[in-house]
Order: sequence, then C-alpha cells, then structure tokens
Amino acid sequence: MNYLETINYLFNIAPVFEHIGASAYKEGLENTNILDKHFGFPHRKFKSIHVAGTNGKGSCSHTLAAILQKEGYKVGLYTSPHIIDFRERIKINGICVSEKYVIDFVQQEKEFFEKLHPSFFELTTAMAFKYFAEQNVDYAVIEVGLGGRLDCTNIITPILSIITNISFDHTNFLGNTLEKIAEEKAGIIKKNIPVIVGETTDETFPVFKARAELMCSNIVFADANNEIESFIIEKKGITYNTRNFGKVYGELSGIYQKKNTNTILHAVKFLCDKHIIKNLSSIQEGFSHVCKLTGLMGRWQQVGTEPTVICDTGHNVGGWRYISQQLKFQNYNKLHIVFGMVDDKDIDGVMNLLPQNAHYYFTRAQSKRAIPEETVQKKAFEHNLYGECYDNVPKAYESAYKQASPNDLIFIGGSSYIVSDLLLYLHQQHVI
Repeated sequence: MNYLETINYLFNIAPVFEHIGASAYKEGLENTNILDKHFGFPHRKFKSIHVAGTNGKGSCSHTLAAILQKEGYKVGLYTSPHIIDFRERIKINGICVSEKYVIDFVQQEKEFFEKLHPSFFELTTAMAFKYFAEQNVDYAVIEVGLGGRLDCTNIITPILSIITNISFDHTNFLGNTLEKIAEEKAGIIKKNIPVIVGETTDETFPVFKARAELMCSNIVFADANNEIESFIIEKKGITYNTRNFGKVYGELSGIYQKKNTNTILHAVKFLCDKHIIKNLSSIQEGFSHVCKLTGLMGRWQQVGTEPTVICDTGHNVGGWRYISQQLKFQNYNKLHIVFGMVDDKDIDGVMNLLPQNAHYYFTRAQSKRAIPEETVQKKAFEHNLYGECYDNVPKAYESAYKQASPNDLIFIGGSSYIVSDLLLYLHQQHVI
C-alpha cells in the first residue's frame, strides 16, 4: 500500500469519531492497554505533559511544545484532529511523522490489531507513543482526545497535568452538567503529579479540588493567580505584560488566547522551577513563532486580504463567546460568514451568539457527522440569521469571496471540520 491507500485503510478498518461520531467512541482502556503491552509499553520511555480541557488544549499543547523546542529539547507533540493531513497528529519538533513510518506501522502490525478491532484513536495513540519512544524524544506534549478519565492517552504518567477549562461539549459522552464533565476531565489527575487548572466555575472548582486532594496532587488554579498584568491586542497577535517573564508577544491573536496564555505561563513557571526551561528567550520565541515551530493552524488564522479572510476552529458555545466578541472589533464594510456544524454540538446555543449583521453561507463539512446545510439554514432562520445553502465548503467560500468587496470580512467556522475543508481546499489551490 502507498500512503494514501494506508490512510484510507486506517479510516475504514477502525471506527473514526471525527467521521461517524458516537458509534466510534469506545469507553475504557482495555484495547489501549493491550496495544501498549504489545509495543513494549512505549509511553514509559519518555517524559510527558498531559493537556485536557473543553477549549484551548490545542493552543496550549502547541505553545508548550514550541517553548520546549526552543529550549533545545527533542519534543513530541500528539494532537487531534488533523486539519489537512493525518500526519499532523504526530510530530517531533514540528515535523510530521513520515509517510513511510505510517505505511510500515500498518503493514507490520495490521495482523495483530485487526483481531483487536480498536478505534481509530486507540490505534493512532499507539502509533504516536511507539514513534516517540523509538525516536527518543525528551518530552512529549500529549493532548487528550475526548474527556480524560477514559481517554486512551490517560495511560501516561506525566510530569505535569493541565486542564484548560470546562464548558458544555460532547455531553452525550461526558455528562450534561459542568460537574459531570469536570469529573471526566479531572480523571487525568494522577497521584502526586501536579496539575494546573486554567479556568474554573462555581460548579467545577470543588470537583478539581477534591480530585487533587484524593490524589495528593499539588493543584494550581491559574484564574485565581493571574500571570498577565496587562495586554494589548495588536494588528497581528497580542502583547502581554507578565508578572514573571516580562513582555511576551503571542503570535496567536484570538482574544480567547489571553486565558490560554495565562494557563501556559503557569505551566512555564512550573517547568522553570524544575529547571527544565532555563532561558527567557525560549519562552518569548515559543510564543511568538508557535505556528512556524509546530505547524499549528486554524486559530483565528488569516488566510486572505482584500477581502480579509479569517478562519477559526471554535465549535461550541465556549469558543463562540470569544469569536463573536472579536468579530465585533474588526474593521469591515460587510461581514460574510461561511458556517456549518456537526451533530453533537449545541447549535441553538452557538446561534444565539452569531452576529445578526452578517450574510451567511450555510454549508456542511465532508463528514458523516455534519448537519445538512438546509437544517442549519432552517435553524438559523429561527435566530434571525439569513443566507444561502451550499453543499460543500469550497462552494460556500467561493460564493462569499465573489460577493465580498475588498473592505469586507469573510469568516469561516462553526466546526473544526469546516475549517479543515477550507484549508485543504486553499492548500490544493496553492493559496496557503
């Protein structure tokens, strides 16, 4: 098999949550432990940082990886979902795992794992841990896939656990209250392993506190001890005046990044106290060049000018609270929004936050979980949001682009998969 055939095989042999949703979700760690044993317990052969949370865990994971890279370490980074290419999920120092490694892994191991019937994420996690161990990474930043307690990344014993925040998402798996969701996320807190919690609410604070006490884990609540004294939103990026690290310029310009940055700075302080990070320049360069260093995409990413074109992977109420606020502060003549969602999200909650002064281009991602564009349009009408339907993202984007004037703003979002389809299309058109 070549690389494309191998990826298609993986997507077809193993249930893929991104493609089919609930039926791909496997609760429990039985398969993960079998795979881990089969490969010689690779997760024990490198130090790790574990990152969970409803929103912001991708930005936090990439930024920490960038900082550790600039410190001179060999850094593994495991995240999901991918935007353009499957290999984005597994990187070392910003370089994706090779096509050959993916092909060889499948060809050499498929006889074993076909009998096991693992999920796609179980198989991908095993591949990542095996790769990081074989490549002798110094540290690996591991992003939780879904939840925490029963997520297959949760076999690791990290040097630090991070939980960014809790809001309503994947409620059919994690629970329909903030307390229940927090309990699942708090499952990554390990005995005697310190944990940083980025944001809390009245409902989630006692859950994290109780779990940390049970695990004898030192817990730091970042929102109770702000590392950011002030900040200035620049034309591109955000400049932070910090308590312990002076002035830090953050390349990621979404206003929600302020909370992520506060969480990251607490993690950085821990790593400095452990003498893992020794140079202020590593922190500054990691923040200012995170996209180049790690290949991060889709976080308030500008992909066009005249008209300005911005995309963002925010896909739930927690994310759209900030996206809708930031859209208000943009300078434009007219606002165009290419929008679609998938089926396990709070569509009414998100639509309550969408700007009514925009013209909409309702569409669907290339995923079985995508809500049909006509359904999105009908639901939007109930919220006084109006626009036309398009059966794929490229068509919706091209229509918005043709109708927009040079002083307009086109925003593309609503789902990670909408952004993925957009960026794949622009990549194929050699725009990015």
